[in-house]
Amino acid sequence: MTSLIDVIFLLLLFFMLTSTFSRFGEIPITLGGRGAEPLPGDPVSLLVRITDTGPSLNGTDIAVRDLAAAILERAESAPQVLVTTTTDASAQALAETLFALRGLPDAQIVVLE
Repeated sequence: MTSLIDVIFLLLLFFMLTSTFSRFGEIPITLGGRGAEPLPGDPVSLLVRITDTGPSLNGTDIAVRDLAAAILERAESAPQVLVTTTTDASAQALAETLFALRGLPDAQIVVLE
């Protein structure tokens, strides 16, 4: 009887560790350098740099929630947003920034390696 309980607990532990209880959202990105097609016309290129303290737009620190509005102010039509990170930036900061940028109309967002 003891060995049967051990097997049941091992199966329970296996199914608990391999199950996914939440759905992960996908953020579509384009890696820079390969496969990024240029926008027609002369697009405005803006650089978003993500550090451990937050993002900056063309060298000016900015809050994530204000990032999309600041890009729309600087570019009248179809901006090309280049996103780069420093080595101390977290993956969560990158995800939050990309989530904030995905609502830009007709924008091309390129994540640089």
